[in-house]
Amino acid sequence: MKDMIKFHYNIEIDKIEQQNDEYYFQKNENYFFMYPFFRSTKELEDIYQICQELKKMSIPVHTFILNKENKLITQINDTNYILLKAEENPNKEYNIIDIRNIENSLHLLKNKSDLYRNQWGELWSKKIDYFEYQIRELGKEKKVVLNSLTYYIGLAENAISYVNNTIQKANIPNGYTITLSHKRIHFPNFSKDYLNPLTFIFDLKIRDVVEYIKKAFFINEKEAWIEIKTYLDVENLTQFEYQMLFGRLLYPSYYFDIYEQIMNKQAAEEELITYIRKAKNYETFLNKIFIEISKKVPIEKIDWLSKEKML
Repeated sequence: MKDMIKFHYNIEIDKIEQQNDEYYFQKNENYFFMYPFFRSTKELEDIYQICQELKKMSIPVHTFILNKENKLITQINDTNYILLKAEENPNKEYNIIDIRNIENSLHLLKNKSDLYRNQWGELWSKKIDYFEYQIRELGKEKKVVLNSLTYYIGLAENAISYVNNTIQKANIPNGYTITLSHKRIHFPNFSKDYLNPLTFIFDLKIRDVVEYIKKAFFINEKEAWIEIKTYLDVENLTQFEYQMLFGRLLYPSYYFDIYEQIMNKQAAEEELITYIRKAKNYETFLNKIFIEISKKVPIEKIDWLSKEKML
């Protein structure tokens, strides 16, 4: 890859690190990331335009590096790659207030964008249908999956019902704001990943917060509670947004992400055990969040998650 980078970008490097199909290197004081790109050309155009807008607002985001043909995409071994330069230390950490401030900085107005994601209830339902098909086809060798998937499908079905009911009852035109979001959020949330524009999408303003909190919970429960409590104390959401926040926290994306990696032979079953062992703790966590939100607005209750049901 070092030779390819020199050929396509005229950048000579001594050392390069690889993680799966991603590459990282440093040149002088600058950090660079070489990522495979699987999204559409139209999405890339939108992403590039967003980056220009963010830079005008002095919001940091990794910078696209054009190749010697003055193009964003470079094809190497039949894979499309994009080279990015970090605009700040890749190890700088972004907490939930940083996420809130950035997601509130760029809203999707009347303009359409291929980066806009909606209809989550429908998308989740299709995914669950496929998982149920997969589980019927599984043999008995995947015992961890077989013993846990039913619970998480049930949790997902609860989330789907909750989200769909919220949408049906809401005054949608005035009920939400679409903001700059990410396909995936990590915890800790380092700038290397968070400022990567190739992960940009548009979604409800609570998306990144929800995914960040879910990731945080399974690493540090105490920190996750401090973060979500801080967010709820400073943010003013509509009733629709509060309910969507709760519904999305209910959806177990953390489990399904690992499950799909297992099915694609990219992860071992044992990676699910951390989540399974904390399932009851997470139910308690959700109930605490419900109580906090209920202090602000009345939102739909899930009986089996209520404190009385759990005692």
